[in-house]
Amino acid sequence: MCGIVGYTGPKEAYPIIIKGLKRLEYRGYDSTGVALLNHGLKVYKKKGRVADLEHEIMGKDLHANIGIGHTRWATHGEPSDKNAHPHTSASGKLAMIHNGIIENYALIKKDLVSKGYRFTSETDTEVLLNFIEDIRTKNKCDLEEATRIALKRITGAYCILLIDEDDPETIIAARKGSPLVIGVGKGEHFLGSDASPMLEYTKEVVYVNDYELAIVKPDQLILKNLGNEKITPYVTKLDMDLAAIEKGGYEHFMLKEIFEQPSTILDCLRGRLDAGKGTITMSGVDDNIQHFRDAQRIIMVACGTSWHAALLAEYLFEELCRIPVEVEYASEFRYRNPIINKGDIIIAISQSGETADTLVAIEKAKEQGAIIFGVVNVVGSSIARISDGGAYTHAGPEIGVASTKAFTGQLAVLMMMALKIGKEKGTLSEKRYTELILELDAIPEKVQALLKSAEKVKAIAEKYQHAGDALYLGRGFNFPIALEGALKLKEISYIHAEGYPAAEMKHGPIALVTEQLPVVFVATKDSYYEKIISNIQEIKARKGKVIAVITEGDEIIPTLADDVFYIPPADEVIAPMLSVIPMQLLSYYVGIAKGVDVDKPRNLAKSVTVE
Repeated sequence: MCGIVGYTGPKEAYPIIIKGLKRLEYRGYDSTGVALLNHGLKVYKKKGRVADLEHEIMGKDLHANIGIGHTRWATHGEPSDKNAHPHTSASGKLAMIHNGIIENYALIKKDLVSKGYRFTSETDTEVLLNFIEDIRTKNKCDLEEATRIALKRITGAYCILLIDEDDPETIIAARKGSPLVIGVGKGEHFLGSDASPMLEYTKEVVYVNDYELAIVKPDQLILKNLGNEKITPYVTKLDMDLAAIEKGGYEHFMLKEIFEQPSTILDCLRGRLDAGKGTITMSGVDDNIQHFRDAQRIIMVACGTSWHAALLAEYLFEELCRIPVEVEYASEFRYRNPIINKGDIIIAISQSGETADTLVAIEKAKEQGAIIFGVVNVVGSSIARISDGGAYTHAGPEIGVASTKAFTGQLAVLMMMALKIGKEKGTLSEKRYTELILELDAIPEKVQALLKSAEKVKAIAEKYQHAGDALYLGRGFNFPIALEGALKLKEISYIHAEGYPAAEMKHGPIALVTEQLPVVFVATKDSYYEKIISNIQEIKARKGKVIAVITEGDEIIPTLADDVFYIPPADEVIAPMLSVIPMQLLSYYVGIAKGVDVDKPRNLAKSVTVE
């Protein structure tokens, strides 16, 4: 959550920071602010979006060559001007921004209040900042040392950036659990929660690790651990273009990212799947193939949309690899003292690679002897670095808060993994393996064809925009897609929606059915087809409105449903990569019809880096 930006160098800091904040606004957007150093510390902050801040401070003195900026997703304290970052210390000398949660802030605050400190906000950030200042004053040490001492005494997650009125060239930065990237330019440095704020200025970056502290000057970057030992920065070359984080003519990032899926799925398959030769090459799987062959159990941990990808992968791995799979919400897995056996494989699935609950879950599992395999989208992310092996989804930057192309990228990776492991184990016949490789190879072209019917989805979405509730039903491989469709509608349109296995409908949810309730069936031609037709008839008998995602050529369901979306024919194992596309478009167009900001839906942030 929260986006942070910093700059020190010869350029004007404010334009760089404000542009960076706009690119990071997907991480939180309930308030924003900047702190600039030029013959004194100037702090401007405001409740609302970055554009609100820009308008508010137009005409103010914004000249500076060093500054920090923050866009907030509220944790401690409601969204307001006073709770917005940056915060200033009691002396007015220091300014700080923070992404994370300080868990023991209340005890520290109580001690500081007893010493005479007064607080103007409800945030844990202001407490940490004054704690650092108190240590510096009491110990007569420099800001770097005071920060190091403070960070050893706090519990929680943080990425912080600090500037000092008396040191107008230096940014002190540190991280634990929340991401930090430092861009290396010529005589200048850029800081951010991810690389997007610095893309147009440099492609060379340093990913800061947990428990590391950075002293950043225009022409110098020093990395240390909390024991004050120097660490050699490892500079990575970014493989990302500026165009990838811009809308490219689309009205919203979400729509752009839905329409990018033919190319992003192709990028995920490229260099790995060779349909002509019948091979799948994945170095992360190859390096750990013996672990997969011997595995008695695979546990998949994820949150949100990634959890739905994991749920589909459970079906895939058990069907094709004959390995027992458990799917866990990372937030529950880490707290319930799970039984982990040496040799168990934990597959951690995360778009950002920074999901706090997932990170803690795999750290605990690794301590107990599990093999960690990461499926992430962001190169250099924390989950990628902690994993024993893994595979990137290569979906490119996903700016829209609701995940779309990252989800289909995850499905593509997990399907290739299941096919490869099944073939290696001998649980998948050569004939079936070849069939599924050819089916998977055809997916980008089929998605491209499917997207041509987007306007038909739009017309149906407008018809149901006033619904108060919706029910999503599917069976087998399509059940996770029903869950994902319901989540998307909730996220993007604020319509209450629930997903269920279609057979569970009679065990309670059918009580919701009225003439006004839209019921979305994911009902492609598969081994459950006749059963799901029966479920549709049960809804129609109660006068519910049926929307169905069906396979081209289906002649039965169109006679039962009120509205249908067609997808190209595909094997039932592969079909979910197609059936999810109308779900994404439906939620997008319903949100647009309702006037929702679909890229930044209320209360949400893209990357959940706090527990």
